[in-house]
Amino acid sequence: MGFFTDTSVCIGCKACEVACKEWNAVPEDGLEFTGMSYDNTQGLGADTWRHVAFIEQDRPVSARPDDGTVPSAEGDGGMRWLMSSDVCKHCTHAACLDVCPTGSLFRTEFGTVVVQEDICNGCGYCIPACPYGVIDQRKGDGRAWKCTLCYDRLGAGMEPACAKACPTDSIQYGPLDELRERATLRVEQLHGMGVEDARLYGHDPEDGVGGDGAFFLLLDEPEVYGLPPDPVVTTRDLPSIWRHTGAAAAALAGGLAAVFAVHGLRGGPR
Repeated sequence: MGFFTDTSVCIGCKACEVACKEWNAVPEDGLEFTGMSYDNTQGLGADTWRHVAFIEQDRPVSARPDDGTVPSAEGDGGMRWLMSSDVCKHCTHAACLDVCPTGSLFRTEFGTVVVQEDICNGCGYCIPACPYGVIDQRKGDGRAWKCTLCYDRLGAGMEPACAKACPTDSIQYGPLDELRERATLRVEQLHGMGVEDARLYGHDPEDGVGGDGAFFLLLDEPEVYGLPPDPVVTTRDLPSIWRHTGAAAAALAGGLAAVFAVHGLRGGPR
């Protein structure tokens, strides 16, 4: 189960942010004006499990022909807003799970990744392990917090609060295979309408994290939305590191044993 977020129909109402905070009792996070368009929650964090980005671009809203046959309401240049509701990606190969020493982070029966706050010891190992920079420690208690994809609601047969509150169905919840099929058809529809920049992000099970449990339809490069273009599991090299470490330790032990065998524990024959 997971999320498909179609940013082409997001209107930036922030109903998802509000619903997330209300259902999960997430504390307020200041709502400071950042000077970056109408974005006052800045990014995902311990107290922001849903973040709606507002990105202003100096380009036309739609695929208006360049020959001037269709006038722009904004003038020759025009502008557009890209809006996107970001969230934890619930990676198929989640590095945060690999590094958690207490088992606080676990994979649920729905395929999502959840933090058990009563077990988290605040070590913070999961924070640099996340390739998306999603997990954060809350000031005051030091524990890690992030989206649970409303684990309690799923257990009761309900959809996550953010998807339920979204008035345009920009956030859709359901089986991932079904969502990926729906998303592919939507991209084809947008391409047919002349929106050539429409593309999917995080949908591919063959990507560096095995596909995301929360993927997106974007209208520009991922970097424009603050997303890494090619995320990878940060713990992917751990097995080879341990193998090389083990081999080095074995070689060192063998060398020491050979030295003692030749010279003896008291410095060898005189």
